[in-house]
Amino acid sequence: MKREMISRLAHADHPIAAPLDDTSVRELLDHGIPRGDERVLDLGCGGGEWLLRALAAHPRLRAEGVDISEASLTHAHEAAAELGVQDRLALHRQDAADFTSPHSFDLVLCVGSTHAFGGLLPTLAAARKHLAPGGRVLVGDGFWEREPSQEAVDMLGEFDDLATTVARVIADGWTPVQGHVSTRQELDAYEWAWTGSLSAWALDHPDDPGSAQALAAATTHRSEWLRVYRDTLGFVCLVLRAS
Repeated sequence: MKREMISRLAHADHPIAAPLDDTSVRELLDHGIPRGDERVLDLGCGGGEWLLRALAAHPRLRAEGVDISEASLTHAHEAAAELGVQDRLALHRQDAADFTSPHSFDLVLCVGSTHAFGGLLPTLAAARKHLAPGGRVLVGDGFWEREPSQEAVDMLGEFDDLATTVARVIADGWTPVQGHVSTRQELDAYEWAWTGSLSAWALDHPDDPGSAQALAAATTHRSEWLRVYRDTLGFVCLVLRAS
């Protein structure tokens, strides 16, 4: 079973691929879209959930999404058609780091996909290239809530603590105008949904060739979360304007 299929199944009950509940997503979008007629870009949009919610809430908004997953973009297209917003959504299948557009954007999103650019600051550098004057960036990334084990670093990569993360962003020429630190409830709900949805699919499809692999992936992920990084990893979203 391909990794993107495992991810799709794991996010069946938590379509926002980040530890955020619906209220947090709505509030972050409200801060990123103050007028309602903005042009929005999501770099690493996956199934387009952020864009779909923004388009449904703002009839004058236009949006574009970029992702390498054909299956995710197909899902986004079908969901947009069901919502009746497909005429205001353009989707591009390519590496987000290579994306170019004749338009500039009032909001550039990249939540949980900074790995596509090699980290937080390279993500912001890429976002800046697409940003209209006075525009905003909504970025979400991990941080260490306390000193991580070497195993956690090897598993998840290099992060800073929250204060250092925000300080680096400011030093890079950005001003936070809003932010959200995921709560313990949001963090746990995301992980339980990820592992639970994947496990449930495997149990419901015992004859599928990918069933054993899906169940093993859920079991491994749950163990790593509970044993290695549950008490260490945090997640922050920042709404930024260029200084």
